[in-house]
Amino acid sequence: MQTLKANVMRQEGYSVDENRPDDVKYEVASEMGIRMNRNGDNGSMKTEDAGHVGGKIGGAMIREMIRMAQEKLAKRQP
Repeated sequence: MQTLKANVMRQEGYSVDENRPDDVKYEVASEMGIRMNRNGDNGSMKTEDAGHVGGKIGGAMIREMIRMAQEKLAKRQP
C-alpha cells in the first residue's frame, strides 16, 4: 500500500521519498494552507482540514485502484 501511495502521489506531481511516502501529507497540507506538525501532535487540527489532506491523497489512490481493476477486467474478457 505504501508503494502504491508513493507511485500515485508521484504521478500527481509530488516529490516522494520511497522510504517515507507518508511525508507527502505534509506537502499536500502545506499546498492547501493547512498547518500540520511533523512530530505527530496534530490534536488541535480541525477534522475538516485532516479530511481535506487525507481526501486528496486517498482520492488519488482510489482512482488509481479503480483504473488498475478496470484494466485487469478488460484483459480477462475475450
